[in-house]
Amino acid sequence: METASTLTFFLRNVAAKFPSRRALSVAAKFDLTHSRLHQLVESAAQRLLTAGIKPGDVVALTFPNTVESVIMFLAVIRVRATAAPLNSAYTAEEFEFYLSDSESKLLLTSSEGNNAAQAASSKLNIAHATASVTQAENYEPELSLSLSQSDSVNSVDSVESVINDPDDVALFLHTSGTTSRPKGVPLTQHNLLSSVQNIKSVYRLTESDSTVIVLPLFHVHGLIAGLLSSLAAGAAVALPAAGRFSASAFWKDMVKYNATWYTAVPTIHQIILDRHANNPEPVYPRLRFIRSCSASLAPAILGKLEEAFGAPVLEAYAMTEASHLMASNPLPQDGPHKAGSVGKPVGQEMVILDQTGRVQEAEVSGEVCIRGPNVTKGYKNNVDANTAAFEFGWFHTGDVGYLDSDGYLHLVGRIKELINRGGEKISPIEVDAVLLSHPDIAQAVAFGAPDAKYGEEIYCAVIPREGSNVDEAEVLRYSKNNLASFKVPKKVFITDSLPKTATGKILRRLVTEQFVSQI
Repeated sequence: METASTLTFFLRNVAAKFPSRRALSVAAKFDLTHSRLHQLVESAAQRLLTAGIKPGDVVALTFPNTVESVIMFLAVIRVRATAAPLNSAYTAEEFEFYLSDSESKLLLTSSEGNNAAQAASSKLNIAHATASVTQAENYEPELSLSLSQSDSVNSVDSVESVINDPDDVALFLHTSGTTSRPKGVPLTQHNLLSSVQNIKSVYRLTESDSTVIVLPLFHVHGLIAGLLSSLAAGAAVALPAAGRFSASAFWKDMVKYNATWYTAVPTIHQIILDRHANNPEPVYPRLRFIRSCSASLAPAILGKLEEAFGAPVLEAYAMTEASHLMASNPLPQDGPHKAGSVGKPVGQEMVILDQTGRVQEAEVSGEVCIRGPNVTKGYKNNVDANTAAFEFGWFHTGDVGYLDSDGYLHLVGRIKELINRGGEKISPIEVDAVLLSHPDIAQAVAFGAPDAKYGEEIYCAVIPREGSNVDEAEVLRYSKNNLASFKVPKKVFITDSLPKTATGKILRRLVTEQFVSQI
C-alpha cells in the first residue's frame, strides 16, 4: 500500500507507537496524548466527510494557535482535502483574495468567529463552520463542530475507508510576497512527509523532545518545523495560553513543559534576549539547541543567545516552496555550526547556478537552486512563474549565495534586494549584520534607494536599544569603522518600528517604500 509515504499515515503510526506520551498541550488548559489527539482528529475527519467535504476540496482555516486549529488542520488533510491556513488578522479584502484564489469550499474558525473572514466568505458564498474543544465532566476533551450535514442520500464512507495518497495536495499556502502579488503554493502529503523527516533527522528529534510554539501555524515555519515535525517524532508541543507568543509567559511555559528546544524568527529571538537582559527568569530550561529561521540572524545576536541560554543556536534556511527546510547548521555532535552561514543542505540536492545554468564552484556566488521530494511541483495556475522557477531542471530560490569549501551555504541576499551602487553589488544582509553588532542598536535594516549619481545608494533604518540615544552620526561613525567605504549607508533613519509580516519577518521592500517616501 502506497500510503506509507503520506504524512497522515506516518502520524497514525506514531500515535500507535507512543499512545500515552504527551502530544499537545495548551498552557494551563489541556494535555492531549498522541492517541487522544489521533482520536479527536479521526472524529473531526468523520464530521467533515459527513458534511460533504470531498478529496481535493480546499478548506480555509483561520484560528489563533489553539488546539482546535491543530485538530482541524489534521482532520482536513486526513479526508484528502487541502488545508489553507490563513492569518486571522487579515482584512476582509485580503480574506476575499485568499479565499477566492485558493477556491475554498469551507471556512473554519474558532467559536468566537472572525468578522472579516466571515464577511468575505459570505460575499463569496462559502460555507462557514466553527470548531471548539471543551473539557467534559470526566476531564476528557471533546471537540464540537458546527457543520451542517450534507444532504446526500448516499451513506457516507467511514473515515477508516479513506486512504490518503502521497500526491494529495494537503497544504495550500501563499508565498509571503516579497515581490509582488503572493503566489499560491500547493504542497502534497509526500512533500510534507519528506520535509518533516528532514527536520527530524537534522535536529535528532525524538519522543523525549518538547517545545513551545511561538510562531503562527498559518506559516510553514511554525506549522512544519514546530508542530508537525514534533508530532512525527512522538514529541510534545505546547501552545501559549494566549494563542500567540507572549514574552512574559514564554520561559514559564518552557520550564513547565520541560522544553528541550524552540524555533523562532530573529525578531522573536531579539525580544527574548531583551527581556532576559531587563527581566531575567529565576530558572531556564536546559536546551539541546535553539533554532533560527525565516530571516538572516546576525552573528552578534547568535553569540548573545548562546551566551544567555547556554545552548547552540542553529541557523537554518527555508521557504514555503520547499515545504520549509532547505539547509541547516548541524547539532554540535554532527559538526560545527557557523555564525553567518545557514548550514548544509538537508535531504535535498543544492547547487549554485550562474545565469546560464552552469554550476559554480565553492566560494563563488550565484543563485541558490534545489531539487528534492520536499519541493512543490509548481505554483497554482501560474505558467510564467513556473517556467522561470524551474529553469534548467532546478527550483530557483531567488536567493544569491555561495557554498564554502565545507559545503556550508552563505546567503548574500534576495536577487531583487541586492543593492547595485554604481555597479558594485552590495549585500544588505552584510550591512545589517555590522549595524546589529553595535551594542546600542536593537534592530536594523539596510536597503537600496534610487540615486541620481550611482543608480542606487544604501540607506538604513535603525531602532535603538531602550534607554540608548544612538543618533545618525554615531551609526555613520560605526559603519565607517566596520564597513568598506562604498558599503557605508548614505542616510540613517532612526525609528521606533519597522514594517513586518505576520511572522515577524522584516520585509525590505516595505521598509524601502516607507522611508524612501519620506525623502
